[in-house]
Amino acid sequence: MKKIIFTEKAPAPIGPYNQAVLVGNTLYSSGQIASDPATMELVLDDIETETKQVMENLKAVLEAADMTFENVIKTSIFIMNMGDFARINAVYGSYFNEATAPARETVQVACLPKNVNIEISMIAVK
Repeated sequence: MKKIIFTEKAPAPIGPYNQAVLVGNTLYSSGQIASDPATMELVLDDIETETKQVMENLKAVLEAADMTFENVIKTSIFIMNMGDFARINAVYGSYFNEATAPARETVQVACLPKNVNIEISMIAVK
């Protein structure tokens, strides 16, 4: 049976999807972009600030499911410019213990929702 995960501490969905779905002990998060959950305004000052907002949104979703980044087993990172990879990776990496970091892929794409520069989704297990 699936359980819908929702928190006001992360941006509300703007379409026919949920922030995350918990099935058994496995959490599947939707992709998060850098929307401030309080205002729904995009945080696009620079790639580091944008990435931090994405990670904070994901952190809020994980917390709503009683999880942390230690529970994350897989991430998918979609970026507009592979030239930003090192800067994104520095922020992303600050949320994980390198020894137990999840599997992931990072893919450069042609376009993302609302023309943002990064979107990240996660799978986590209790």
